[in-house]
Amino acid sequence: MVPFDRYLAALRGLADPRRLAALTIVLVALLGTELLASRSMTAVGCDAVLFVVFVLVAPGSYRALSPAGGVGLALYGTLGVACIAGVALVVAHVSPRWTYIIDPGSLLVLAVLFLVGGWGFGRDVDLTERAEALALETQRARLAADRAAIGADRATLIAEQNALLAQRAQLDPHFLFNVLNAIAELTRHDPARAEEATLALASMLRSMLDATHAPTWPVSKELALLRTVTELYAMRDRDKYRFSLAWPALDDVEVPPLLLLPIIENAITHGPASDHEGEVSVVVARGQGSIDIVVENPGAFAGRREGGQGLAMIDKRLALAFGEGARFTIEARGSRTLATVSLPTSGTTRPA
Repeated sequence: MVPFDRYLAALRGLADPRRLAALTIVLVALLGTELLASRSMTAVGCDAVLFVVFVLVAPGSYRALSPAGGVGLALYGTLGVACIAGVALVVAHVSPRWTYIIDPGSLLVLAVLFLVGGWGFGRDVDLTERAEALALETQRARLAADRAAIGADRATLIAEQNALLAQRAQLDPHFLFNVLNAIAELTRHDPARAEEATLALASMLRSMLDATHAPTWPVSKELALLRTVTELYAMRDRDKYRFSLAWPALDDVEVPPLLLLPIIENAITHGPASDHEGEVSVVVARGQGSIDIVVENPGAFAGRREGGQGLAMIDKRLALAFGEGARFTIEARGSRTLATVSLPTSGTTRPA
């Protein structure tokens, strides 16, 4: 800020109510003392002129000159003494009676008060301006940090949504290849079953495509997809892949699409596909204000694999969709694994 701008800022700063109050007290004390001492309105007017000179010169000149260091302060002191001397000379020619301003003993005191007052008001304006600049800079930094945090949150949310979309669209290519190979074999000796399997595969692929575009869908549609997936697995080897699916008539509670697909795939992968003999079962029961979906498979659960995304994604999708209203657990029960998803039957389901 150039010196003249600092001078103008000091004048504007004197308009602050706190500083106006202080200046008013000084003015009343100065004029009241002069009136009591000299009983001359001319002398009171001269004091008022000195006060105006102080307001117009002292604080602003201090702010304008102080950045120059010692040289600036020397100039400020010289200017203050010159103002007091100049006003005293004018008053000596104008006032017919004695006043404080022309008293030789008072001139030094007036000069000191002029310089100290200008320093005090000018420095107060300076400190206030610095504090406001610091507060503004802090606010800007806070806003920048908030924007950065919002940007990070948005990036995290986008990454999570992309991961969820990828989770929805995933299909084990080995499973698809095996189903197609099985259909090819069936076409030679059992065309009817081959046609049935082809229709089932088409239905599954259509449902998975729908899932990538739907924020939610009925739990009955989710369970129907599980049934289709298990039928396709059983078609490959009915002795190895055995399933039992049972659920009562359910209201169409909205759930995130493909929420249960990773669970059934996990049950098959770590159950029959890992040479654990036994049946994979899906049982659905209505509880008090909830629906409990239990997927059980042979082979004891050995704990969540470090770095594994499938089960963790189920937790995240449930949290996004239901908050704390849903729960997913998976544990070993003897030589079998039990995975349970509890969904609330009331409340709004958010896209996940």
